[in-house]
Amino acid sequence: MNGFVIRSIHILFPLVLLVAGLFVRIEEPRWFQQWQMWVFDSLNVLHPRVYDPGIGVRIVDIDDDTLEKVGQWPWPRTKIAELIYRLKQAGAAVVAFDIVFSESDRTSPKNIVELWPQVPEFKDIRDRVREMPDHDEQLAQFIKQLGGVVTGFALTNAGAPRIPTQRGNFAFSGPDARPFVQTYVGAVANLSVLSEAADGNGNFNMLPESDGIVRRVPMLVGFKVDDNAENNRLYPALSVEALRVAQNAKTMIIKTAGGSDEASFGGARTGLVKIKIGQFVVPTDELGRVWVHYSGHRDERYVSASDVLDEKVDKSLLEGHVVLVGTSAAGLLDLRSSPLDKVLPGVEVHAEVIEQILQKDFLKRPDYALAIEASYIVGVGLLLILLLPRLGALWCAAIGAATVAISFGGSWYAYVDEQLLIDPIYPSVAVLAVYLSGSLISYARTEAEKRQVRSAFAQYLSPALVEQLAAEPERLQLGGETREMTFLFCDVRGFTTISETFKSNPHGLTRLINRLLTPLTNVILDNRGTIDKYMGDCIMAFWNAPLDDETHAADACESALKMYVALEKLNKEREREATEEGVEFLPLNVGIGINTGECVVGNMGSDQRFDYSVLGDPVNLAARLEGQSKNYGVGVVLGSETVKQVDGKYATLELDLIAVKGKTEAVDIYCLHGDAARANSPEFLDHKESHDAMVAAFRQQKWDEAEALIRESRKKSDGELGEFYDLYEERIADYRAAPPPKDWDGVFIATTK
Repeated sequence: MNGFVIRSIHILFPLVLLVAGLFVRIEEPRWFQQWQMWVFDSLNVLHPRVYDPGIGVRIVDIDDDTLEKVGQWPWPRTKIAELIYRLKQAGAAVVAFDIVFSESDRTSPKNIVELWPQVPEFKDIRDRVREMPDHDEQLAQFIKQLGGVVTGFALTNAGAPRIPTQRGNFAFSGPDARPFVQTYVGAVANLSVLSEAADGNGNFNMLPESDGIVRRVPMLVGFKVDDNAENNRLYPALSVEALRVAQNAKTMIIKTAGGSDEASFGGARTGLVKIKIGQFVVPTDELGRVWVHYSGHRDERYVSASDVLDEKVDKSLLEGHVVLVGTSAAGLLDLRSSPLDKVLPGVEVHAEVIEQILQKDFLKRPDYALAIEASYIVGVGLLLILLLPRLGALWCAAIGAATVAISFGGSWYAYVDEQLLIDPIYPSVAVLAVYLSGSLISYARTEAEKRQVRSAFAQYLSPALVEQLAAEPERLQLGGETREMTFLFCDVRGFTTISETFKSNPHGLTRLINRLLTPLTNVILDNRGTIDKYMGDCIMAFWNAPLDDETHAADACESALKMYVALEKLNKEREREATEEGVEFLPLNVGIGINTGECVVGNMGSDQRFDYSVLGDPVNLAARLEGQSKNYGVGVVLGSETVKQVDGKYATLELDLIAVKGKTEAVDIYCLHGDAARANSPEFLDHKESHDAMVAAFRQQKWDEAEALIRESRKKSDGELGEFYDLYEERIADYRAAPPPKDWDGVFIATTK
């Protein structure tokens, strides 16, 4: 009986998963559609369309440089007319605007005079100016005379039902296409005087997918004129309208298929099939959309509008080309996303569509794709269900792997050679689910252990620890061990002032911070340090974990000194660049705090996510010491425990006995003044003697003696500790005016971090 139950489960549970997987494939819920989009994106990324710079499409770009040279948008219509004239003069076959001119030119004479003072003295002049040619009408005349111009517009489901002008005609082969395409009720349309003068008028609606990526572009859209659907209008996409005008074609032929008798499981569709524009045939899906076979962003597509206006463009780049006029200027917000580019100008999508039409390189999701994918799930799934109890998991894994390889290979072949979009991943995942369910029943405990190991290793956020964690899985537990360690905090001084100079260029600020943090990080790593984290412009690092480092305090001090060497080199490079660019140079400077003490180090976080880090009071003190470096006018502030370990190896000078903010217990703090060579030099030892005597006299409230020693120490320090000695002179002046209590222990209470 038990054997029968087990055999039944071997078949029943995988069979349930098989039916569920098939149901999801047929119903195509939203998450599944997004999954497939990701699969098709991956195919496009792995094998983009081959870009041909001579294919005959160019983008005249109204970029940021153009706006800076020509002026803010919108431009006067006279400037647009000049741009069209220059393009036609250069031999452009068609000029199509991915821009809508929906409002009257504000610089037209009739509009300008309305801004003048309404006084009688201006009446005659105002009347004469009103009689001057209207800029919109002048542009319309240019468009009509030059020919080969296509205007663009956008359809919406909001706003006034302004009906765009139709320029071309449509003919149907099959049922009427209007019921199938996306239909809108409003429009952002051009002034009629402009669209009526143009040879073509196309829409630039793109309909991004739910994740914001443009994968399919409608070649046709509808406009609802009234409640009678037969009166709906059809409008072509800007791309196909440009091709129609380029070929001087009058009519587009739309092939449709309809009738419930033609629609079946994996069979013929109901809706649009293809569109013929002149000599080009464009296959579409049932809604009239084409899959964009992206080649990716190419600088070669672009010509700056300012270069066209200045006649600096090689005419061979434009002659005989379909020229799209659009914008990449960030402020004009015509930005889209594609599978190959997270951000690209919308006009480039139209260019990609035209290119693939000219190349006859179309991605197609065939009607029979569902039948292929569903048949694979059913066939391979049933085969594994039958064979698993007989052959076991290993042989069935080999069979499953072979079928998956065939699935992926067939999908890749279909995509590369036939431009067909067949999903190999979901069917493979469905089959894998069937295989795993059968295997897990027989090997539940073993498979569970493997999943636990994989799940554990998936938690790691620090790649440098992977090998250690793999060798010592017990390190994956939360908590850690207590170690004596040295901690370093480094922060940029005056970062607010520097960041203000990048208000209009945040990417420049990011590059600057990366340029600073990279050499500083390299210094730390070269001296056996571990980067704990970056906090904006701040670095936190530590030594003696996870690997043992007996000289952790000295390594931290060595890192601090070399970080200043790296910083000096970077500042010299930036100063040279600033001089060449003629801009103000703002040097970068940092403050560093170093402290040594016992802390808990290990995997910190939650059960779901954790990382290797440290906790303890010495860490907090190191952060506070970094903040005090500015107050004392020194580069590196050391804690007393660090100084004990590097005494004689590095030049250090005592700064103060201070209770940092948030602490009640006072600590001795020191500055790092140099390396071992300096620490043992006669000049430094002489300076250290007078310096230490000054600090001692100050704490004994011997103000005169302390001031004399300050003057002596200043001379010996060569001005390096000027701010520090200024600070002590100010304190002495304050204490002379308001003496500290007799039991004063020399502790300074810090009020800032």
